[in-house]
Amino acid sequence: MRTSIATVCVSGTLVDKLHACAAAGFDGVEVFEPDLIAAPESPDEIRAVAERLGLTLDLFQPLRDVEGVDAEEFARVLRRADAKFALAARMGIGTVLCCSNVATATIDDDDTSAAQLRALGDAAARHGVRIAFEALAWGRYIDDYRRAWRVVELAAHPAVGVCLDSFHILSRGHDPAAIRDIPGERIFFLQLADAPRLELDVLSWSRHHRLFPGEGSFDLVDFMGHVLHAGYTGPWSLEVFNDTFRQTDAARTAQHAHRALQWLEDAVARAFPDLPGLSMLPDSAAPSGVDFVEIKAEDTSAIEVQLAQLGFTSRGRHRTKPVTLWTSGRARIVLNEQHARGAVPHLAAIGFEVDDAAAVSRRLAQLGAPRAWRRTYASEERLDAAVAPGGTEVFWTQASDAGDPAWTAEFEHGEQLRPPVVRGVDHVSMTQPWQEIDETVLFYTAAFGLRAESATEVPSPDGLVQSRVLAGPPSAMGDRVRLPLNVAPPALAGHGDNGALPQHIAFTCDNVRALVRGARERGLDTLRMPPNYYDDLEARFDLDPAFLAELRDLSIAYDRDGDGEYLQAYTATVGQVFWEFVERRGAYDGFGAGNAGIRLTAQRGSRQAGAGR
Repeated sequence: MRTSIATVCVSGTLVDKLHACAAAGFDGVEVFEPDLIAAPESPDEIRAVAERLGLTLDLFQPLRDVEGVDAEEFARVLRRADAKFALAARMGIGTVLCCSNVATATIDDDDTSAAQLRALGDAAARHGVRIAFEALAWGRYIDDYRRAWRVVELAAHPAVGVCLDSFHILSRGHDPAAIRDIPGERIFFLQLADAPRLELDVLSWSRHHRLFPGEGSFDLVDFMGHVLHAGYTGPWSLEVFNDTFRQTDAARTAQHAHRALQWLEDAVARAFPDLPGLSMLPDSAAPSGVDFVEIKAEDTSAIEVQLAQLGFTSRGRHRTKPVTLWTSGRARIVLNEQHARGAVPHLAAIGFEVDDAAAVSRRLAQLGAPRAWRRTYASEERLDAAVAPGGTEVFWTQASDAGDPAWTAEFEHGEQLRPPVVRGVDHVSMTQPWQEIDETVLFYTAAFGLRAESATEVPSPDGLVQSRVLAGPPSAMGDRVRLPLNVAPPALAGHGDNGALPQHIAFTCDNVRALVRGARERGLDTLRMPPNYYDDLEARFDLDPAFLAELRDLSIAYDRDGDGEYLQAYTATVGQVFWEFVERRGAYDGFGAGNAGIRLTAQRGSRQAGAGR
């Protein structure tokens, strides 16, 4: 696979973009015309910079509104096109993108469009370049790749071919199967973009909401299967218009983009083993469970008090570091005070149990994920880790049914094990900066095989919280990794380290009522749900009055669907962290989404009451 990316995908000047794309590992770039026009460097200097960086300049784009016009307008098209073809040749670019007409077309006739493309092909050939004709999804007459190919066939010119763009094809719901009818040598260029499913006019959708492969709803694997079976051998190029990517760090966005193409190549190779020449990432099954969660702070004593009140067991202090371990059932909480001056309690790391830790390490290395480093002595278990977008460190350890993992033996002077109050970790809910949510989704899907299962918006007193859920398949023991990723509304985004939208770890238990009752007896402060909430429960569900009264007394939230029931309770927030305890009955697989807004309002009131004291 040769990789390419349009300069419109990243921020900065044209030279900035070239450096970022080269550093990320791309083979080439598409030069977006406005980037060149705004550049202080001459076309010859841009060509020289690309050559020094080892980048090919694959496409000059776009030449717009070139067909379906009257003779007078086409004379102007030819004059403009000749200048652009000469410029492309000067830069060493062999292909120019020509888009179907959206503005000046007045003639809806394939023969006319073909004749005009043929004339453009003659002009391009005189400069040693060729044109790739693309059907824009909002083209006035030609908005379907199949019609674009019919016009190219009629043009019958060796310098005229098609450009296939996944967004323009899939956003309109066109069947990509007919791509196989196009000879591969006539597919001059390929542009790739993913996108979420939106009820939006296609132009706005295209200009602001494209995503990198693996982050949206398009079936790019199937799309690429058709393109490659047609015989296309050119670069896989990204053309992603996205407001976020065009204002964030260019180097990081380019790395993110390159990782997306690696993920796509791997997925295509696995789906179509008959296609030669594709590379696969090292095999890596989705994590089978959560090994541990780490909370970091200068002082973790308030968290220790909560865990003791909940009935967790202190397993002691690490023999070489200011780190302690608390456990209950298969849930392991690491409290880390090392190098944490001034930090309030926050979620710093998560560990996954995986079937093949060495394969995961190879996969992350090939994806170019930044590695996390921690000092480890010769006598200690070495755990590999990467840094996810947003800064959370992600570890992976070899799954085992033999009890506690080997690293827990490094903790000394712990208490005698108490009876478990929870079974394990149900889910870890993390808050992400708005500009990193798409990159985070790709990180966990490409690196760990998790899948995006749902997306929702949760109302809070400060605005809507956007939430996406990533999850793995159930393990043999019934565990399942679930990661809800939340984006704070703008009113909260400025609060340092997402402190106004805390993160939390949810534990699964057999009897949440008994857990809360026992924890309260030991002094635990749980989050109080408002009385109106239970009046609403009474109206919505036919609950036993004694059961409802118990929920009200213990401040336990409740939900029910066609598959089962869900009970959940929350602790008070310490720093940026709180704990949740859930009881799943039947096959309930959600998160009590209807309760989240109530919980956020209660937490806001709790914060304000704390500030008032």
